[in-house]
Amino acid sequence: MKVSVITLGCKVNQYESQAMLEQLASAGFTACDSTVESDVVLINSCTVTSTSDHKVRQTLHRTRRGNPNAVIVLTGCMPQAFPELAAQLTDADVVLGNSNRHALVPDILQYLSSRQRIVDIVPHENTATFEKMQVEHFFERTRAFIKIEDGCNRFCSYCIIPYARGRVRSKPLEELREEVAQIAANGYREIVLTGINLSAYGQELGLHLCDAVETACEPDGIARVRLGSLEPEQLSADVIARLAKQKKLCPQFHLSLQSGCDATLQRMNRHYTTAEYRTIVQNLRAAFPDCSITTDIMVGFPGETEEEFSQSLAFAREIGFAKAHVFAYSRRPGTRANDAPHQITQRVKEERSRQMIAVTQQTKEAFFEKQLGCIAPVLFEQETAVNVYDGYTANYTPVRVSSAKDLRGQILPVRLTEADRDCCYGKLTEGI
Repeated sequence: MKVSVITLGCKVNQYESQAMLEQLASAGFTACDSTVESDVVLINSCTVTSTSDHKVRQTLHRTRRGNPNAVIVLTGCMPQAFPELAAQLTDADVVLGNSNRHALVPDILQYLSSRQRIVDIVPHENTATFEKMQVEHFFERTRAFIKIEDGCNRFCSYCIIPYARGRVRSKPLEELREEVAQIAANGYREIVLTGINLSAYGQELGLHLCDAVETACEPDGIARVRLGSLEPEQLSADVIARLAKQKKLCPQFHLSLQSGCDATLQRMNRHYTTAEYRTIVQNLRAAFPDCSITTDIMVGFPGETEEEFSQSLAFAREIGFAKAHVFAYSRRPGTRANDAPHQITQRVKEERSRQMIAVTQQTKEAFFEKQLGCIAPVLFEQETAVNVYDGYTANYTPVRVSSAKDLRGQILPVRLTEADRDCCYGKLTEGI
């Protein structure tokens, strides 16, 4: 039987989708790129915003219309966080949370046998350990994502994810070492370590994120190790110094900001101030010259005044982010912020989003301009047009190069010569 996967959401979800696809392949299913031609369609959901939930419903309806006879499986964060709502989505034949993915194959086989709808959502247990999961092949040819942490204990006032993902659990180092070795043997040049709260890696095992980075850097075949999103307060001066010793670690740090205003951060239940965030950025830039700092910024959080937004805008401009994901606050039932007073209107959220996007676009372009004239190694990932190849520097600057030769999968020195609002352009050079 043919099976396809639709992934909604983050890099962790992408990793888990591939793991589930390989799990199904081991059970005799055949991977298929077309949902229309598949006998089974797996939808791995996200629930971080109300828009995410809307997209889940749309995807279910569209998949059912396109393939009425398929077995549709809904899994992931949305059913785990909102089991009653997910159970009502009758376009899904099997509804499975993300706490018991081991039931994926048995549930599908049971449905195929009985044709009776299955809703199998099990609450997270506080004593749960990291789900053993390994992936050998990825959708991208050059970069492999490895999930090393799951869950979050922070309970930011706006966030539903701790309810969808449970408490912090970490991949044991030996399992990570085995997975990294296999990925290196399969020819991948770059590893991206991901997690729901990546900075919390190892806290229940007596380990630290630095241990995972050092382990990932061990194989000779791996040229680069990159970190996913980080909570900034975990990056003490000692941690930064330890990370800086790993020459394979990419000098790109995605530090979730959310707001550049201390009063807003406090209402969000974030665990740092803007002054602390600024110091962390300064320490990173001192330890990793030419590093990029990327982030997430929320606008329109309940109670955010014009003055508070202005502070956040000014802070984003001051830090000079190389890239920022700007999004408006979205109410999530079950969170403290959902019931908070002084909710911001949609019109105001949209206007603040526009202003923040404009400022962070300026800082991105300024970062690109700073790269011009330098020679940087670029890992080329794809051919975007005839004889045109895109890739990334170690600090995650997007680069486009023209070449008559296929550059995919190679790390080559490039002199950066021009930039626009989206990327840098360059020419291959002989030496670095």
